[in-house]
Amino acid sequence: MEMLIKNAVVVSPADNLNKKADILIKDGVIAKIGSDITSDGEVIDADGLCAVPGFVDMHVHLRDPGQTHKEDIITGCKAAAAGGVTSLLAMPNTNPTTDSPEVVRYILDKAKGADSRVYVAASVTKGLKSEEPTDIEAVKNAGAIALTDDGRPVENTKYLSDAIKKAPRLGMTVVAHCEDLFLADGGKINEGEVSEKLGVKGIPAGAEDCGTAREIALAAALNEPVHICHVSTKTSVALIRDAKRRGVKVTAETAPHYVSLTDRELLRGDADYRMNPPLRTQADVDEIINGLCDGTLDAIATDHAPHTPEEKADFVKAPNGSIGMETSFAVCNTYLVKTGKMTLSQLVEKMSVNPARILKINAGTLSVGANADVVLINPDEEWTVDVNKLHGKSKNTPFKGRTLTGKVKKTILGGKVVFED
Repeated sequence: MEMLIKNAVVVSPADNLNKKADILIKDGVIAKIGSDITSDGEVIDADGLCAVPGFVDMHVHLRDPGQTHKEDIITGCKAAAAGGVTSLLAMPNTNPTTDSPEVVRYILDKAKGADSRVYVAASVTKGLKSEEPTDIEAVKNAGAIALTDDGRPVENTKYLSDAIKKAPRLGMTVVAHCEDLFLADGGKINEGEVSEKLGVKGIPAGAEDCGTAREIALAAALNEPVHICHVSTKTSVALIRDAKRRGVKVTAETAPHYVSLTDRELLRGDADYRMNPPLRTQADVDEIINGLCDGTLDAIATDHAPHTPEEKADFVKAPNGSIGMETSFAVCNTYLVKTGKMTLSQLVEKMSVNPARILKINAGTLSVGANADVVLINPDEEWTVDVNKLHGKSKNTPFKGRTLTGKVKKTILGGKVVFED
């Protein structure tokens, strides 16, 4: 039951570690970190690699139950492991919706023995319809740790307010999809020069910004925490930055595609570049990166949203969403670390430490006694994204064919190797 990782550069900002060391794992937990450790168990020579705490993806659509032709809990966790994601938060827009103890228990039971730890976000309202509140205590008792109607905003502000008030007492986190559906008005891509050129109905940035402002106002009025999902606009970054300056208990995430791609990708007419929020302008990308670097944006999550090739075949009619777990580290390493905008240690904070803290889960650290969820990465290895080599069921990645820098070489979950490159 022992495993020894030798000669890795251990990068664990939660433990103030950034040095070459050995990691001894016993019975699924970190037993020791130091020099010249010996073991009779399995020895992994990690010379030339970095060892980081497993990534925590706090925004994942596993499509299970109800849409398992796109992804299921087991295949989604295989994709997670291939991307170094050892903990993930499953969104509730399943079929049936994750709004009952039965669905929460189904997900947790099926996830036992999977290649990543699955945490469950239950919906704020029944069926994501904003017509009837979910029994929050019941889904909490079944094992849910977060609340959101993600895929949609909670249109009924009273129900959202009630959830924000109840969540801290129950040890839960409210994660908010911020969108004014009246302003979005069925749009498909970012409203602007590209949407006009394509003749495709656009979604104004203001649709997201008005939603962000509402959630911040509730957090301020109630003096309770709210987490803002998938930030994509420069104005939302400004709103969150101002709120934090005023002491509002707000945290926020963005996604790898919002630091690397703009709406000009849509000129390809390829629906794999369509997601919600949509890809925005270069000015938005620049400010998202600024927000990550100055601490306005706390976390990076993928919004992993699998769809079949048939569903994505029609550019306008296709559903929104792209997969992201297998490429998330490489994209962020390429566009943030290799460009000198942040260090590897700072990236690990955004992808592991902070998400674990926001969700209040046991992850994001390599301290003695912590779960032995360790990822070995080569931050300098270049590779080209080949959709035929991805591990999930769906292949709808906007990074297909791109050469990225930074490769997950081995993922260890609870002391067991669950992925090896």
